[in-house]
Amino acid sequence: MAPDPPVPSPPATGRTLTEAAFRDLYRRLRSRARDGGAGPRGALDRLTPEHVVAAAAEVRCGRTVSLAAPVETRTAPDSSQPATHRMIAPTHDEAGAPGLVFARDRFAMNVHNDVDSHLDALCHVIFDGELYGGVPSSTLTPDGAGALSLDLVRDGLVGRGVLLDVPRLRGVRWLEPGDQVTAGDLAAAEAAQQTTVGPGDLLFVRVGHRLRRRTLGPWDVTRDRAGLHPTAMDFLAERGVAALGSDGNSDAAPSPVAGVGFPVHVLAVNAMGLHLLDWLDFEELVPVCEEQGRWHFLCVVAPLRLPAATGSPVNPVAVM
Repeated sequence: MAPDPPVPSPPATGRTLTEAAFRDLYRRLRSRARDGGAGPRGALDRLTPEHVVAAAAEVRCGRTVSLAAPVETRTAPDSSQPATHRMIAPTHDEAGAPGLVFARDRFAMNVHNDVDSHLDALCHVIFDGELYGGVPSSTLTPDGAGALSLDLVRDGLVGRGVLLDVPRLRGVRWLEPGDQVTAGDLAAAEAAQQTTVGPGDLLFVRVGHRLRRRTLGPWDVTRDRAGLHPTAMDFLAERGVAALGSDGNSDAAPSPVAGVGFPVHVLAVNAMGLHLLDWLDFEELVPVCEEQGRWHFLCVVAPLRLPAATGSPVNPVAVM
């Protein structure tokens, strides 16, 4: 008789870890990453040319879907420092002038905000005075990051993307702020969607944040947001994934760990060497996955060429 499939965990709001238990988890995942193939480029070292070739074979219908949300330029409860965009040309006099005139604009943003889709470089998270791999935080200066910067992903992230839809698993439209996704949820979603997460994959976890925001309006996500429970990182370590993305920022709030505000960021970036993709948007991808009957795809992520930066806005594209 076949074993029963994994069942989703009940909503995990309020499940806490002591700081001591978190630090034990941190040390274990850090050691496991080092022994499991994460190298100078972090977990991206698992994303080999062979994995890219295999991911390209995932393309069936050639449809492309953006996994990024439109850049927010308006102030909102989750966007106190929105991006700025303004036209600098043509001027009033140039607009009606004869001959050639170029329209030009200027754009600026706080990359690590709480609303825009972006990638976190491995130099983004300092824990106990160190970056990933024990690199000293003194490598960060006002001139930029001297190590583990965005330059590590200058050639992009191209690989097999897998979307695990936790609200779909639980039969709800979205997870409520404060809810936490467990390793059991990820395993159950994998089984329910008849897909697998494997070494070198780019794992995307949907909590329904974007749909809730569009339906009910923005809220202060610094206080309340759905995300992964820190122990869910065991699932990622077991599967050997190369990167993690979410339509939230992967961390739940309030933090389930006393004294550590962003435990999943600490574990993913600092301990495991995983680049994070925050505040993505899967609402256009989900119906395509349902239509195609599969939840894996070729994924292409192209950060900006900002060699000394700690992150970049991104527009990941799924190719079905």
